[in-house]
Amino acid sequence: MARHLDVLQELREPTRALRHAIPGTWACFTNLHDAAMADGEVPTRLKEAAALAMSAVKRCDGCIAYHAKAAARAGATPGEVAEMLGVALLMDGGTASVYAPRAWDAYNEFRAATVATGNGEQAPPAR
Repeated sequence: MARHLDVLQELREPTRALRHAIPGTWACFTNLHDAAMADGEVPTRLKEAAALAMSAVKRCDGCIAYHAKAAARAGATPGEVAEMLGVALLMDGGTASVYAPRAWDAYNEFRAATVATGNGEQAPPAR
């Protein structure tokens, strides 16, 4: 079942429409995203795992789906993602006990697709 992929597909057209309505603003957001997520002292895979944990704390299903897919493609390991979601649980408590499992499920959905298609930089075995 591709629940989280469905979330991304549901958002595709409204996102495209808004991007066309506010192209300058959207371009600035895209530039910020690209700069923030680029490899640096912290690799992209860990930035995406952190963004996934933040998505759980923010309770945003679209963000969870997007960053779960990006974390899987960037090569974040199951252990890295699980530990980041543990930090989300620490910082957000009860609501993260609902959204962190959603994020974990999304990551595993996209990780399985990444492993199956060979997309992504690496695909370590699940623990």
